[in-house]
Amino acid sequence: MHDSPHWIQLLLVSVIILIAAVTDLRTRKIPNWLTLSAVPLGLVLGFVFGGLQGLAFSFGAMLLALLIYFPLYALRAMGAGDAKLMAAVATFIGPLMWLHLFFAASLLGGLVAVLFTAAKGEFRNTLAKSVQILRQLAYLRAPFAADPSLDIRNPKSISLPHGAVIAIAWMLLFIAWEQFGFRLIRF
Repeated sequence: MHDSPHWIQLLLVSVIILIAAVTDLRTRKIPNWLTLSAVPLGLVLGFVFGGLQGLAFSFGAMLLALLIYFPLYALRAMGAGDAKLMAAVATFIGPLMWLHLFFAASLLGGLVAVLFTAAKGEFRNTLAKSVQILRQLAYLRAPFAADPSLDIRNPKSISLPHGAVIAIAWMLLFIAWEQFGFRLIRF
């Protein structure tokens, strides 16, 4: 499991990510039945293909994802479904591949956010709110407490379907890995 996940893991995680993207685009939610069933499946497959070391690897990857995404959820900058999806994905692909996915999704999400807010004529306002968020975090305060529009749960907040961003980042990474010789699928 250290080199790359088994092709079965890659296939299943790709299906999970695709389902999450479609449901997030349609309903703006990622369902619990998907994420909460994917976590134990990813852990079991980690054990099946890597023994106790594979299980530990999968579990450690899940903890890494939660370590990064739970604070975003607690600050109401990310939905719970997004955090659970990334934790589930991590159990299938391990910490190194997950970090690649996290950085790719973060960069892509930032780019999409810039384009989206610019298209809506909200870029300047969003930039000002970003400065406000950083200022609140510097004083160890939750940004949504000072400005309710910074709460992802607020219907007036501008938000993007992060599940779809994750799916696009996953596809781009998968293509890049295969294109540049890091073969993910080995039969």
